[in-house]
Amino acid sequence: MSVRPLPPVLAEKARKELNEDPQRLPNDLQHMKDWIAKQPHLKARTDDQWLTTFLRACKFSLERAKVKIDLYYSVRTTAPDFFQLTPKNQRFWQILETGSFLPLPQVAAPGSPKVSIIRPGKYDPEKFTISEVLSVSNTLEKIMYLEDDDAVVSGVMAILDLEGVTMGHFLQMTPLQMKKMTVVGQDATPFRMKGVHYLNTPTGFETIFNAMKALLNEKNKNRLYVHNKNYEAMYEHIPKHMLTVEYGGNAGTEKDIIDYWKKKVQEYSEWLEEDMQYRTDESKRAGKAKTAESMFGAEGSFRQLQFD
Repeated sequence: MSVRPLPPVLAEKARKELNEDPQRLPNDLQHMKDWIAKQPHLKARTDDQWLTTFLRACKFSLERAKVKIDLYYSVRTTAPDFFQLTPKNQRFWQILETGSFLPLPQVAAPGSPKVSIIRPGKYDPEKFTISEVLSVSNTLEKIMYLEDDDAVVSGVMAILDLEGVTMGHFLQMTPLQMKKMTVVGQDATPFRMKGVHYLNTPTGFETIFNAMKALLNEKNKNRLYVHNKNYEAMYEHIPKHMLTVEYGGNAGTEKDIIDYWKKKVQEYSEWLEEDMQYRTDESKRAGKAKTAESMFGAEGSFRQLQFD
């Protein structure tokens, strides 16, 4: 698979911000393939487009890209619950239908970050776990790694709308789950996060928010925005017109976006199933094997905390 040419605006952005050099790219890709081939524990994709996504995420630092690729596949092994659901499982489609994770197809303007609307209150915590919901979102993101140049080059933003979130949702957010979410979302994912915007924050929000914030690096801590009911403040960062009809925008309805992703997942169904084989075999790692405990720590609970 060759690397898809970027549109002019993104090509210039990649050159300026990501140190991308089309003349050097073939050598960089070969370097990454040679390195992967020498790692006995690592079974990773070596498609040109896939590897380019990781190089762009690391601003073409080969050493950083190696670390991120290794970590990306390590978490598949040490946090398998975050990758457990595939399109072969009916629960995958049930969660997708809830609209709890909606990457929007369009951008505000060429070169702008891609926006996703995340609404945990849309799924029933009595029926689904946060790990299952993240399995679905991780699957959609895999497709984006391959084909969404806007997200890969310009980064991503998230609207985290907490309307409808209950104590049942909060109790699924254990310290272990939050640590896993941080490692997977911040460190292993080949997307550059440009901001998270919180809406409709409920009672008890600050406890989870502060615990999650403490796990983030300084750059990402400074990219958290709590708007609660002040939608106008959010529109200063994310133009209203690019949102769904339900948020007053022109990007189609919630159902339109869900249907878009249902079709997209069906198109990639064979690729997604084939992709499940890639991970690490920690028994073959040179040096100390990575384990869930070494990467994420021990299990804990917020059940004793007071949500006033």
